[in-house]
Amino acid sequence: MLMNATSKISEKEVEHIANLARIELTEEEKRSFTEQFNTILEYFEIINDLDTEDVPPTSHVIDVTNAFREDQVSPSLAMEDVLKNASKKERGFFKAPKII
Repeated sequence: MLMNATSKISEKEVEHIANLARIELTEEEKRSFTEQFNTILEYFEIINDLDTEDVPPTSHVIDVTNAFREDQVSPSLAMEDVLKNASKKERGFFKAPKII
């Protein structure tokens, strides 16, 4: 474990977070979460110490490209075909119940 002498998050803060989330924690869970949160923060400190000067910013870990197809213009369905199976229709539109 990477715990150092000064913890970043206290059990009191874990209690506060649990209270905000409306979660009840036992004393053991509070201790466990406090250790886990502090370990996570220590890993962030290690990552912050890395030299990333020559590393370009990315939004994904791997190179991602969109798999979208090109738009192709094609004829639309006829209005009577679109409304053929509608349970309710009015003046060439689907009719839905009024929601207020």
